[in-house]
Amino acid sequence: MGEYSCIVTDVVKQYPRHRALQGVTLAVPTGACVALLGHNGAGKTTLMKLLLGLTRPSSGSVRVLGYDPATAGSAFRRQIGFLPESVTFYDEMSGLDTLRYLARLKGVAWSQCDLLLQQVGLAEAAKRRVKTYSKGMRQRLGLAQALLGQPRLLLLDEPTTGLDPILRQEFYRMILALRGQGVTIVLSSHLLTELEARTDLAIILRQGRLAAMGSLESLRAEANLPVLIRVQSSDVQRVAAQLPTIPVLQQEAQTVQLAVPVDAKMAVLRQLAAMGTLVSDLEIQLPTLDDLYTHFGHRQAEEGEQP
Repeated sequence: MGEYSCIVTDVVKQYPRHRALQGVTLAVPTGACVALLGHNGAGKTTLMKLLLGLTRPSSGSVRVLGYDPATAGSAFRRQIGFLPESVTFYDEMSGLDTLRYLARLKGVAWSQCDLLLQQVGLAEAAKRRVKTYSKGMRQRLGLAQALLGQPRLLLLDEPTTGLDPILRQEFYRMILALRGQGVTIVLSSHLLTELEARTDLAIILRQGRLAAMGSLESLRAEANLPVLIRVQSSDVQRVAAQLPTIPVLQQEAQTVQLAVPVDAKMAVLRQLAAMGTLVSDLEIQLPTLDDLYTHFGHRQAEEGEQP
């Protein structure tokens, strides 16, 4: 398949009244699980449409699994699984008949349908009409159809919408298993806390431009945001006084939260250890994906405002 499943090079997508993507260049490694992040209107949906071949770039190039998706035929499409944010099915068909119908369109054996319905928790409702399904059940049916044919690339737009916590956990177990089989997965979601521990890379779009791309570790290094240290003490004012150069984010009766520069983290930890029984406990929190998303989004906006 190659080192990268998706390669986007200097892509511009111009619509009559606005430019959805502006010079976006990125590469998605084969077998990676990638979070596609951005506010509404950032260009996420347009990028997915380009990867699916549903629209063409105004300029630049897109390669997916070695194909130009805009001109590729059925052999390419059988290797792609897609779940849109708002999934729609024929209400009068059962879940099983729906999946069999879609399997036939994709050239996939019906034998996969029962297994997939079981995987997404719809085995007992397989013969019920889709019009009786809740929103979460429809979403699960959408996940099942995206997995038809054992695709090499999965594009999932808000895939856990409508799923309860147990089913969300099961969904991510399925995703991790697929990644282990070499499937490349691109997830678009606003639930950043869910994605943080489950994705290899994050792509952050803002106003049609690539604001940042990388692993959580590399994005933290690039952002250089402070580390949050929460200290429990019977005398938080005394703790803070012994660290005069470290900003205090929040102070309560027995807890003080410190914003510690990355290069000062070890020195501060040694100082806290030297305080002995004055410190009863502490907790270290590295910048979260939410923090990084906010940081790079603001940086992109500031750069866009410069003349």
